[in-house]
Amino acid sequence: MAFQGRWETETQEGYDEFCKLLGIPDDIIEKGRNYKLITEVTQDGDDFTWTQIYPANAKVTNKFTVGKECDMETIGGKKFKATVHMEAGKLSATFPNYHHTSEISGGKLVEQDDNRRSTFKIC
Repeated sequence: MAFQGRWETETQEGYDEFCKLLGIPDDIIEKGRNYKLITEVTQDGDDFTWTQIYPANAKVTNKFTVGKECDMETIGGKKFKATVHMEAGKLSATFPNYHHTSEISGGKLVEQDDNRRSTFKIC
């Protein structure tokens, strides 16, 4: 149950570049730059519910089972199929424009994409 919890953004690197990769408009990037993204994770063995809460209470929830293909959605509303893998305590999945990993390190949730790294503290 290492991933389970409610996590709040602590640090972000590469935010602007990542948002541009996703096609997010500059005005939205500006509004979200200092927003403390909330990530809520529930875990029951290999079954996960992963919710990200954005400004104005926009939410994206993805449910998945490690090792099984599932339907996923991006913040931009793009739907796709993916398989989340667990290797050495890291969750990883390939999204349409990037590869994403999540792990718990030093009591923090660390998310990495091709050009972005974010750390989250428990809240």
